[in-house]
Amino acid sequence: MLYSYTMKTQTFWPGWARFLQRFGLKHPAAAVLEAAGPLTWFFAQVVYLGQPFLDGSRPESQWQALASLLENREESRSFAAFLREEETH
Repeated sequence: MLYSYTMKTQTFWPGWARFLQRFGLKHPAAAVLEAAGPLTWFFAQVVYLGQPFLDGSRPESQWQALASLLENREESRSFAAFLREEETH
């Protein structure tokens, strides 16, 4: 079940990468994801708590996926690697 949810959240990765690229934040975001360690769990809780106040232009499922990514250390590292891989293309 976790595997299928992780695969579902990965569908958002290209869009998130484009958003970060637009603001020149792909490399810094990857670095933060790799270095933040346990702080990513804290950031996930902020996303969960802030969902009612966050921009309505993104579906709630994307905020849930982001929080899930931040809670899961392996998925955070995978997304950081995805961001770095995208930089080389």
